[in-house]
Amino acid sequence: MPIVTIREALRQAMSEEMRRDPTVFLMGEEVAQYDGAYKVSQGMLDEFGPDRVVDTPIAENGFAGLGVGAAMAGMRPIIEFMTFNFSLVAFDQVINSAAKIYQMSAGQYRCPIVFRGPNGHAENLGGQHSTSADSLFAHFPGLKVVSVSTPHDAKGLLKTAIRDDNPVVFFESELMYGFKGEIPEGEYTIPFGLADMKREGTDVTLISWGKPVHTCLKAAETLAAEGISAQVLDLRSLRPLDHDAIFNAVAKTHRVVVVQEGHLYAGVAAEISARITESCFDLLDAPVLRVTNRDVVQPYATNLERLVVIDAGRVVEAVHRVMGRS
Repeated sequence: MPIVTIREALRQAMSEEMRRDPTVFLMGEEVAQYDGAYKVSQGMLDEFGPDRVVDTPIAENGFAGLGVGAAMAGMRPIIEFMTFNFSLVAFDQVINSAAKIYQMSAGQYRCPIVFRGPNGHAENLGGQHSTSADSLFAHFPGLKVVSVSTPHDAKGLLKTAIRDDNPVVFFESELMYGFKGEIPEGEYTIPFGLADMKREGTDVTLISWGKPVHTCLKAAETLAAEGISAQVLDLRSLRPLDHDAIFNAVAKTHRVVVVQEGHLYAGVAAEISARITESCFDLLDAPVLRVTNRDVVQPYATNLERLVVIDAGRVVEAVHRVMGRS
């Protein structure tokens, strides 16, 4: 199978869908003339022209709202936020318009739109550019929420998102656009609500999504050297959630650590922990633990940033606790 980067996988997904469906178009800051802030849309302006690859001003509320209106009128917009930190400016358009219009119009309007871009911290960007927004968007009915960790998942899930008749929030990572992996040749899609076991194991389950999946895989290697077999479950889809995969993983290992890039308080990890406790309490041999960023505003300085964000060492420490080895 061909090996591509995540940015190339995303570009293939968008380009293939734009060739297949003339109602699909891309809009966002620097997506056209500059080939994308992270070169995800490189070459797409030359192929599809300025009517379908549209540069916008730095006005997220405006172009997100324009996209919602276009979707209601029969188009399938892909709205790229340069970072999901900036999506907070457009939160009203995503939550109060895109997510709710189908119900509030009694089914007269659908909103087939994709909001995509990098989520979470990169490096040395400070508090206002390091927000992990997955918990914010996953909270609201009417949205589908996806977070990808590999080129294979990025392409297959983005194609599914573009074809979906509902608004989809699609999380990527600025630090992972150059990450390489295999993708199948030819057409393929990946359904929402289907988690993927990235590594099999028997002693403990590490549950994560997006960039931290690779932190979990690194931790699993360290644990294997200690004689602890850790499996890594990549949720991929936060809404809808693959409950069966989660509960089956709990039944197999009886110990769970949930790893999330965002803050501890009121996060997706807390929701997953609660659902496991409510539905699988008798299967647990230890409390569900969470590993998240420290519950502080992200610092700018490199040495302080490393103290705040999750790393494999903190995941290993949590596994030692659920295994009774601390």
